[in-house]
Amino acid sequence: MDIFSSLLSNLNYGTVFFLMLLESTVIPVPSELVVAPAAYHAAAGNVDVWMVILMATIGADCGASINYLAGYYLGRPVIYRFANSKWGRMCLLNQQKVEHSERYFNDHGLVATITGRLIPGIRHLISIPAGLSKMNYWKFLLYTTVGAGCWHAILAGLGWYLHAVVPEAQLNDKIMEYGEYIKIVIVALVAIVALYFAVKWWLKRKRTAAE
Repeated sequence: MDIFSSLLSNLNYGTVFFLMLLESTVIPVPSELVVAPAAYHAAAGNVDVWMVILMATIGADCGASINYLAGYYLGRPVIYRFANSKWGRMCLLNQQKVEHSERYFNDHGLVATITGRLIPGIRHLISIPAGLSKMNYWKFLLYTTVGAGCWHAILAGLGWYLHAVVPEAQLNDKIMEYGEYIKIVIVALVAIVALYFAVKWWLKRKRTAAE
């Protein structure tokens, strides 16, 4: 925890990359408290906000690739065994969470790799079912980049905005407060998109059956 605290208090391109790599594996690093504060400092002119988004997204791609490869090559029994182990519990992981991410992936198809990056509780695990299903790696990487890039851009926008309205001492509390509203909006939008595609699929099936 001291190491993480030190990294969070010294955010730069390297630490943003490293922490987002960890966040996209199974280590519970809150991306809200990495990207948004980095963007807050970018608004003060200390770093470039676009580089923050880029390094965060590259880090997420690397971490997600680790999970993907673990799912692809190790398989479900090994993944479950780790999730239920002491090390898995230290990472706030369990078999139920992995199964939940698998259900989300199965219900939403390949696009889940994009939308899953925006949903708390799914974000850092969605890469595992992608690997388990043997999804094409380059398609997986493209979708992950789009999803992670969108999420980091949202957080960067929040951090940039907060620079003008709150002092740094209140930053983390405000990030978590606004973050809850953002999560609710994102989950609602994802649900609407999923409903749209479900209705579209149902109408197409009904039309095909009628023909």
